[in-house]
Amino acid sequence: MSGFVYDSGFILPREFYGRETALVARDLLGKIIVRLSGNGIAAGRIVETEAYVRGDPACHAFRGMTPRNRAMFGPPGHAYIYFTYGMHYCFNVVTAEEGVGEAVLVRALEPLEGLCIMSKRRGREKNTDLCSGPGKLVQAMGIGPDLYGHDLTCEPLVILGGEPRPGEAVAVAARVGISAAADLPLRFYFKNNRYVSKK
Repeated sequence: MSGFVYDSGFILPREFYGRETALVARDLLGKIIVRLSGNGIAAGRIVETEAYVRGDPACHAFRGMTPRNRAMFGPPGHAYIYFTYGMHYCFNVVTAEEGVGEAVLVRALEPLEGLCIMSKRRGREKNTDLCSGPGKLVQAMGIGPDLYGHDLTCEPLVILGGEPRPGEAVAVAARVGISAAADLPLRFYFKNNRYVSKK
């Protein structure tokens, strides 16, 4: 087991999120998402993110506020969760100043705690397949539409501080699975990390 112990004293403050979105996306690498539920604690280390910014045609807020994306225009440090491809939900962290409409998509986690819970939710046993994609991690962590707009500085869904490990390098690349603005270097991930999504 990872030796992970949940400590609410390490919850990231709102100020962390109210910055330039690409910086937040990069700085989220190594941070830890914790989901508390009646089933226990599930926790995963963020290893891959994507930034979605103002003026970006791939950003859900590009054409303004709608009922679907309203959380993106709210205060930073809240959850923006949406349903995609008629199949699964994706979890995003709202960033920048309130009213801007930007967010970071969390694409992959390295499971740390609650692997049995995650395996049951996913119907998978292989650790590297539990959270190696945005739809997978949402299912494994038990993140659903009920947490839309949730304040990530409060339980039951929080993000804790964390740092890259020695020798861990950050790669920057184009985002995955989009057609508009597909060449923008707004995807961040740990090189050679086996939990990163397979695109």
